[in-house]
Amino acid sequence: MVDDTPGGAASRAGLFASLKGLFGTSLALAQNRLQLLGVELAEERLRLLSLLAWGAIAVLCLGAGLIFLAVFLTVLLWDSHRLLALGIFSALFLSGGIVALVTTMSFAKAGSTLFKASLAELAKDREALAPGQAPTRT
Repeated sequence: MVDDTPGGAASRAGLFASLKGLFGTSLALAQNRLQLLGVELAEERLRLLSLLAWGAIAVLCLGAGLIFLAVFLTVLLWDSHRLLALGIFSALFLSGGIVALVTTMSFAKAGSTLFKASLAELAKDREALAPGQAPTRT
């Protein structure tokens, strides 16, 4: 079948150019979103490593300090109330451990905000590309 219309070849070239432009734009959009995902992953990794490092240092220092304080006070009260001192420190350490466990479990249930910005941007993209709607960018 031969296209005899005067602008047939030009309209096909225009269509291919439009499709090529659409593909290029879509590819650029996907590349930007992937870069955003990569940046968010790097930020989250650095945040977690920093959190782990400082948390480990805090636990080590506070644990050693509490143990030395407990030993000091137990030795100080050794002649008069050694069992009372040991019982109080045992209760304090167990209470602190239970509070830390409950707090850890609540943090675990809260979840992460990883990819929050990327998901929001993808939702905006989906809304902008939805048929019948004009794109609204802010």
